[in-house]
Amino acid sequence: MMRSVSSSSSTRGIAAIVGVGPNLGRSVARKFAHEGYTVAILARDLGRLSRFADEIAREEKAQVYAIRIDCSESQSVREAFEGVLSLGFVEVLVYNAYQPIPWQYGGPSSFTDIRLDSFQKSLTVSSVSALHCAQQVLPGMVERGRGTIIFTGCAASLSGVAGFSELCCGKFALRGLSQCLAKEFHPLGIHVAHVIIDGVIGASSLVLQGISDATKIVCW
Repeated sequence: MMRSVSSSSSTRGIAAIVGVGPNLGRSVARKFAHEGYTVAILARDLGRLSRFADEIAREEKAQVYAIRIDCSESQSVREAFEGVLSLGFVEVLVYNAYQPIPWQYGGPSSFTDIRLDSFQKSLTVSSVSALHCAQQVLPGMVERGRGTIIFTGCAASLSGVAGFSELCCGKFALRGLSQCLAKEFHPLGIHVAHVIIDGVIGASSLVLQGISDATKIVCW
């Protein structure tokens, strides 16, 4: 775990963002830092994550922690959240992790070419790990009677697409999990949302700002 220190201290709880890359995850983390949260950002590449943490801490004068997590490994999830929970009460969890999809490597995958281990890993990262992360923070939220969990989805959360079975099955499962948790924990003061971003995210700052604003509407 690496801490990026700023000159100011947070007046709010911890916002844990799982699955932080250069676009959506980093934008959401910056937004929560701007709103006064202590932010924990989690992803596999700790070197890149540490640079993001330094950047956000410096620009927003916030406390930002970089913590490595491999969402395909349950032990990694447990260890990562031991670090997150050591920082304090997790008020917000954003789960934005996913297994890279076929078009990032040249195009859709033929169904007959899908390997079982690859399919299982995609399901694990998209949905099983989301359940595991939520289990780490929900007891504290229930104890305090407040908290927010946001799961990010895409068009594949709603409609199957030829050549994208791995992504669609994982995203369908995540949507179902979101709905189940929302109905179970809403009476206990916990807000659970599934936010669908129906489009490809580019590097434009305007696009990223729009996404973070949409996330703000869901959270507050």
